[in-house]
Amino acid sequence: MLKLCGFAASNYYNMVKLALLEKGVPFEEELVWASQDAAFLARSPMGKVPFMETPHGVLTESMVIVEYLEQSYPQVPLLPQEPYACAKNRELMRFMELYVELTARRLYAEAFFGGKVSDETKTAVERGLAKGVKAFGRLAKFAPFVAGDRFTLADCAACVHLPLVTVATRAVLGRDCLAEIAPLKTYLKMMAERPHVQRVGTDRKANAELIAARRSVG
Repeated sequence: MLKLCGFAASNYYNMVKLALLEKGVPFEEELVWASQDAAFLARSPMGKVPFMETPHGVLTESMVIVEYLEQSYPQVPLLPQEPYACAKNRELMRFMELYVELTARRLYAEAFFGGKVSDETKTAVERGLAKGVKAFGRLAKFAPFVAGDRFTLADCAACVHLPLVTVATRAVLGRDCLAEIAPLKTYLKMMAERPHVQRVGTDRKANAELIAARRSVG
């Protein structure tokens, strides 16, 4: 049995979880928090989540994990079989991560955790997103799925990353930096109707409430 380790408020955890659910792969979940303790580092060398325990050993990094799942459980493929189409799907995922989500992540301390970010950081994020969002918009298909005519790993990423970017930029910058991508609202509404996306969202909300309760006690 595979074991997904981490916490459900993490979008990278949820990308892996959604892939598991969509592929129909049985798995267990273990709630763990990122740590630099020696025992934790023995499982996750950078002290990060998510990581996955497999019959062969532990895997870290969400992209590595979903590609392992794709190769190990090919019965319900979430990547195209044709090499160029497969590469384009991975390209879209990398654009979302590197140029959209990780850029907006610099706002998360203020948007979600009660901290503050500097005006310089806000300016840098706006500048980075202006370029990254346009690039992502050029690659995305929304036909009707983000990479084409069927649900893929790129949708697993889009479903969990893009809503956070919208919330964070609205909260900190005063506007949704993804609003210029006209088909996105309709796409996310369609995704929100999928049962597995709903399950991931429900679990994420419950875990976020747990984190808030822990923070208030601490």
